[in-house]
Amino acid sequence: MLNRAVLIVRPKQPYLDWAASLDNSGILPDVMGEQTVYLIPAYETDDDAKEVLEMVFGEVFDNELYGWHTDETAWPRRRDFETFLQWFSIELHSVVEDLCGDDLIDDES
Repeated sequence: MLNRAVLIVRPKQPYLDWAASLDNSGILPDVMGEQTVYLIPAYETDDDAKEVLEMVFGEVFDNELYGWHTDETAWPRRRDFETFLQWFSIELHSVVEDLCGDDLIDDES
């Protein structure tokens, strides 16, 4: 078991509305499709989980926006914690098992 937890976010209607406003293609994010899984610091209690979420939400919010549209000038100006919770449904999982024998490698370092 790893000393990490998992965060999965799925777009809600405000995110979908923003994505739709960017062009007229009619293509939108797939709410039930594959999502990015974020490894986050481990937590013990619901209060700890909220603290961790408040610590990482900004990076996750930016990553999710960037994944759909790379022009930051088109991103919403308000990207606080409250907006994050309005734009995304949250799944937190506190148990992460590593079933691979290989070392974890960060391909960005």
